Amino acid sequence: MRRDELNDLAAFEVVAREGSFTRAAATLGMSQSALSHAMRGLEDRLKVRLLSRTTRSVSTTEAGEILLRSLRPALEDIASGLAEVGALGAAASGPLRITATKNAVTAIILPVLPAFLASHPNVSVELIVDDNLTDIVANRFDAGIRFGNIIEKDMIAVRIGPDMQRAVVGSPDYFAKNPPPATPHDLAAHDCITYRLVRTGGFYAWEFEEDGQPLHVRVSGSLVFNDSDLMRASAIAGMGIAYVYDDDAAADIQEGRLIRVLEDYCPHLPGYYLYHPSRRQTPPALTALISALRSGSQLF
Repeated sequence: MRRDELNDLAAFEVVAREGSFTRAAATLGMSQSALSHAMRGLEDRLKVRLLSRTTRSVSTTEAGEILLRSLRPALEDIASGLAEVGALGAAASGPLRITATKNAVTAIILPVLPAFLASHPNVSVELIVDDNLTDIVANRFDAGIRFGNIIEKDMIAVRIGPDMQRAVVGSPDYFAKNPPPATPHDLAAHDCITYRLVRTGGFYAWEFEEDGQPLHVRVSGSLVFNDSDLMRASAIAGMGIAYVYDDDAAADIQEGRLIRVLEDYCPHLPGYYLYHPSRRQTPPALTALISALRSGSQLF
């Protein structure tokens, strides 16, 4: 597409929006005669009438409405892209308020935070740890970080982390006294460290896959927490079996403090995404943080 054709299409959208050549010409910074000539040229090239002109107003024809339906999203994407590029060149400053799960903070954010803050001394970051899916608009967060499969469709979402997996772990001492489970169904005979869901008050059902189908197992035991670090520490102490993220337990497994079981049954998770309401409202500080998180991810 030639540059003049793109300019004419953008001008057509302004004329349709303003419903007036006078107002559209003022918005575009051009004369009414030049704008009218450009619209006639566009109609001649497309061989279809796009605008109905009267002495008082301008409206779109049926063909013009069809063109607008595809044209407006494309122009909005271009404007959004220009805004993001412009934000990269702007000075990143001010506070960022972000909600994230505890695992997302420890696995994704903390590793890049020292270098990010050193590079952007005028930015401050407030992290609110919450395992629930928080309404970031109502609670005035700049962004949230959650798994990609649970983010609402109307959000702008950027992937910032690789796929993950759950891990069922226990200490060598625990498994010396209790035969390791061979399938998730065997967990009924074990002392499982359970997780309390703060918002609902119920217990988290451990998620597995069996023969390609999801399997939810409700476990029980003598310990209940709402903190994954305490669950892992209790498992290391031999107080039961815990269900945690594999990266949280990786060092303990490698160094022999924990033994992993049921790995073939543990599902893979879709990775973390940073999400926010609109590209047009993305502050330079958030754009800079997104860039840092993507650079620090194993995906990129």
